[in-house]
Amino acid sequence: MTENRFQRTDDNFRNLSAVSCSPPPAPDFGFDAPFDRTGTGSSKWARAAAPGVIPMGLADMDLPGPPAVAEALERRARHRAYGYTVCDPAGRALVADWYRARHGAEVDPDWVLLLPCGPRTALRLLLETVRPQAPVLFPTPEWGGFAQLCRAMRLAHHELPLHLAPDGYRMPRGPLPRPASAVLLSNPHNPSGRVWPTGTVRGLASWAAQSGALLVSDEVHGDLTHPGRTHPVAATCADPADRPSVVTLNSVGKTFNCSGIPSSFALVPDPRLRARLTDTLAGYGLWEGGLLEQTVQRAALGEGGPWLDALLAHLAAARSRLTDRLGPAVRSAPQASYLLWLDAAALGLPSQDARAALLERCGLESSDGTDFGPGGAGSLRLNYALPGPLLDTVMARLDRLDRP
Repeated sequence: MTENRFQRTDDNFRNLSAVSCSPPPAPDFGFDAPFDRTGTGSSKWARAAAPGVIPMGLADMDLPGPPAVAEALERRARHRAYGYTVCDPAGRALVADWYRARHGAEVDPDWVLLLPCGPRTALRLLLETVRPQAPVLFPTPEWGGFAQLCRAMRLAHHELPLHLAPDGYRMPRGPLPRPASAVLLSNPHNPSGRVWPTGTVRGLASWAAQSGALLVSDEVHGDLTHPGRTHPVAATCADPADRPSVVTLNSVGKTFNCSGIPSSFALVPDPRLRARLTDTLAGYGLWEGGLLEQTVQRAALGEGGPWLDALLAHLAAARSRLTDRLGPAVRSAPQASYLLWLDAAALGLPSQDARAALLERCGLESSDGTDFGPGGAGSLRLNYALPGPLLDTVMARLDRLDRP
């Protein structure tokens, strides 16, 4: 009886295999349903100039974030003590595990600083720490925050024109100017969504090490690299001897749509620079950790992977729809994130007032290319991280560009 009870015939085994190997249904995170941000104080929607305008300028997703983050915040809020918190040392290992799992990058947990501020503030604190004497270099077009910080700190800076090739932007040809104290880079590139090749990032790290400079790689869009692409993490793809000259900045804010809760983390391989940056933080009354920041980061990195996979599939589909529709107006096909960099003239818009013209003709608000430095003149940036029904509306409105 015992033998027969546990004996499995070939048919039974085949049935069991069919059941156990069937993939579970893909979770529905609501990306194809309407998503209303009314009453949330959204700065993105506050930019809408009039009722009915769809704001597509600010780099902020109009998509529901990971359920795990919402659930973690709800659980923590139920404990009615919100006092000072210590830095969770397991948070460093969590960041290192994330890089290993998502990017195949080996990050030493000792490199990680868990910062209670957004990436822009983290960059400001880093520049305060190194106190550049020689000029700071960064490309153009490039995220406007670099220029704003340099102006605010009265730092000399040079904007280096990028070369637009058929496969997207490339770094300037020839040697970079010396002397220089730092090279600032958005990696992937903001505004175009270009994933910088590993060799490019490694070469910049080598140049920085040889020049006594620092390569600061702002990688807040790195986890949003589209399927089939690999994101080069600057702190790990640099040659080991060059790593003390590299700092990588990242955050769960862009990746998991929670930028309203400022947090970031820095990968700083140089222990002396880590100690100096920690001292700078303390001078501003800032310490590693933070109640809400750590709650969000633990939930996002620990449980947000399935949500992120679904998001990337949604973004890739939206990218294909828009690039197919806009064709040669797309200056550089995006390989990451949710940003589309467009040639205003190819859209039939005047180069000088393209943002206003797109708003008037299509009811779509965008970012003006001049916000990204001299290399952005005549361009527009659109954010396509939209729910399915709203993207359908955008596609219909773009048809107005074809009308006289």
